Amino acid sequence: MPDLQPIDGDALESLMLAVAGLGVLLLLGVLLRAVVPVLRRFFIPAALVGGVIGLMFGPYALDVIPDSITSTWSGIAGILITVVFAPMLMGERLPKVKDAAKEAAPHVFYSYFSSFATVAVPALLTVFLFTPLFGTTPLFSTIFEVSWPGGHGTAAGMEEAYTALGWADGSSVALGSATAGLIFGIVAGMIMINIAARKGQLANYTGGSAKAASDVLPESEAHVESRGRLQRASLDNLAFHASLVAVAIIIGFVLKHFVDMVITGVPLFPLAMIGGLVVHLVIVRTPAQELVDKATLNSIAGVALDFLVVSAVASLSLPVLIANWQALTITLVAMAILSVAIFYWIGPRIFGKDWVENSIVNFGAMTGVVSIGLVLLRAADPNFKTGAFRGFALRAPFASPFVGGGLVTAMFPIAVANWGNLAVGIGCAVLCMLLIGVAMATGIWKRPGARER
Repeated sequence: MPDLQPIDGDALESLMLAVAGLGVLLLLGVLLRAVVPVLRRFFIPAALVGGVIGLMFGPYALDVIPDSITSTWSGIAGILITVVFAPMLMGERLPKVKDAAKEAAPHVFYSYFSSFATVAVPALLTVFLFTPLFGTTPLFSTIFEVSWPGGHGTAAGMEEAYTALGWADGSSVALGSATAGLIFGIVAGMIMINIAARKGQLANYTGGSAKAASDVLPESEAHVESRGRLQRASLDNLAFHASLVAVAIIIGFVLKHFVDMVITGVPLFPLAMIGGLVVHLVIVRTPAQELVDKATLNSIAGVALDFLVVSAVASLSLPVLIANWQALTITLVAMAILSVAIFYWIGPRIFGKDWVENSIVNFGAMTGVVSIGLVLLRAADPNFKTGAFRGFALRAPFASPFVGGGLVTAMFPIAVANWGNLAVGIGCAVLCMLLIGVAMATGIWKRPGARER
């Protein structure tokens, strides 16, 4: 079990002030998005903007924010990822495999193929180029699966795992990679959408519907974030759902205790997600299942994710990025080429009809997390008139808990530490080929245009 330490009032007060500072940065990010249209045009989230502001005023730039605060922010980022993942599988109505397979299968294939490729290419580059030339740590190869599809949240959450494996700087490098991937995904995605529109490859493109004039929704589009069915005389709805998340985290701690006996370095957040699944499986067998509201759970995860991103970016270690700039730059270019190649080569062969819409959402998820994929899909397919959104949503139970920031992603650094980059790189490349073979055997893989005919 974890070695619990008492926290005195002074430490709690310092934590409160540090969290309050993150709130200030988030509000500054919202205000900057309001007055700088380019930030909205390129869908840069307020949390990322606020994090950059915090980084500018931190010890590596203007040195206004003391190092004690940024150190606290760094620790907060590693904790909040557990809160983000714990409710992921709670309140979900998991689809039957047979019903969802046909529609979701191409999206599931894209997710696993891109994740394995995202590990294979950096692993082989590291073993043959970076380690011999630059002395780069072997664990460097794993940050791209962690940071591109995993995003800033997973990158920050892996700090404990990288530290346990002997590379304390891993999370900072991954955060830099996540920022580069997000910006690349948005810019390249919009370019590819415009190219497809000029070629007449989009069914419902309107040429600009995704550009938000304002972050403030009109009254008619206001949305309700929470729906409670529990009497407040008993317990507030938000407190009830936060308690469910707390139980999931405790189950994750217990699981980690036993996992650490076999494998060291497994982070808490994927185990907390399994804890959430345990809570879900128990509660759906009781009358209390009617009290569980997925929107409320998503709101809790969303708040945690916003504070996580702003804290992680604001506490980013610039010297660590500078120390790894050669390997990072080369691999980012390779990853950019790889992601575009997968889009144009894999997409038409597994989706056929509306292949651009179906591929662009996966491209966005590969380079800059799911939210960027949905932003690009909204640009290519306003109001989601094609089947791309439904297929992508159905793939979530089969892919999100495992790759692109899930359990399998968290295991890659352990695999590299134990078996080396050569074995992991070749193994992931072989898995990519096996996936293509399975797709051909099951009819998912076809010549471009064959599905439409």
